Amino acid sequence: MVERLPLHGMFVVEIGHSLAGPFCGMILADLGATVLKVESTGKGDHARDWGPPFHGEAAVLFHAVNRGKRSATLDLRDPAQAAALRTLILERADVVLQNLKVGTLDAVGLGAAELTAAKPSLVCCNLGAFGRTGPRREAPGYDPLIQAFSGFMAMLGNPGDAPSRVPVAINDIGTGIWGALGVLAALVRRKDTGKGGVVDVSLFETALAWMTIPASDYLASGELPQRLGSGVGNIVPYQAWDLADGRLLIAAGNDLLFGKLCRVLHLDALAADPRFATNGGRVANRWELIALLADVIRTRQVAELTTALQQAGVPCGPVNTVDVALADPQTEALGIVQTLPDGPRTIALPLSLDGQRPPVSGPAPRLGEHQDMLKDFAR
Repeated sequence: MVERLPLHGMFVVEIGHSLAGPFCGMILADLGATVLKVESTGKGDHARDWGPPFHGEAAVLFHAVNRGKRSATLDLRDPAQAAALRTLILERADVVLQNLKVGTLDAVGLGAAELTAAKPSLVCCNLGAFGRTGPRREAPGYDPLIQAFSGFMAMLGNPGDAPSRVPVAINDIGTGIWGALGVLAALVRRKDTGKGGVVDVSLFETALAWMTIPASDYLASGELPQRLGSGVGNIVPYQAWDLADGRLLIAAGNDLLFGKLCRVLHLDALAADPRFATNGGRVANRWELIALLADVIRTRQVAELTTALQQAGVPCGPVNTVDVALADPQTEALGIVQTLPDGPRTIALPLSLDGQRPPVSGPAPRLGEHQDMLKDFAR
């Protein structure tokens, strides 16, 4: 176990719900911060009901992204309760995270500009849908909507398929990560200047960042990305293949590896063919090359071809289902699957400090379990 986590002693107030803001707060909690989750009076965070599966009174999803936090409830429309939260922030908080609708906190005196003016050392992080400026700044946004709007969905699937989405909330989770990165950068700067500041992140900006490579390619060429299934736009062959008894991902990422692949497949002439000798040529002649390789690859057995490719130094691997991936000895060796205290199993932070992975920071809180942390600041 890490002896002293890097955010030990930091106090974070998380005002929000669903996924992007809570995922950001989860990262900070696992890194040692005390995170007070402020939920709406009544049912609290919408994600408490986002199941099945459930563990106790809350969805497993809620447990996974709210571990190690404290919970207090309030009604922001009540001036006294909003004032109590403001007092707590000004007296105790190092960081405020919020992913409410644009303007909600400003209307009750809890906007980032007002808070940082009253407490210059405070770091405020706004996590939104489309960003803090522009014609869509007030528009709502959920991950599937952002995948559709950003062009992300149009790239996914096989040629001729209808648009599809990544089946995880990649933009919510990515925005939480970018939010945590921005907060950490602001805290580092605060050591030199004494001032915190305002971090703004959004799902739409995150989606565009995921698409840095295909977007850059389009801006340079004017050609829209193709739907390539498991393939990659810039490298060929670099995809999953049908074999006689299953599927195998083969990643021949450069000319040397392509030559080795051809030797394993007894297709040495392809490596010398001017159409395929360079990666640029292989990308330009993608479908012709894939057809030639597929005719041979589909006759091989997964275990046999895997062994031959590994011996030749060509990267390859199985197309696993989730259960197989989680049960793999490599997953076990990493220790990234952890059990929450009195809770379900989940995935810990994908990083280690001095060779030690930070443990999951504790159980998810019951709704309003730590109400006294807020009541102490009521006037």
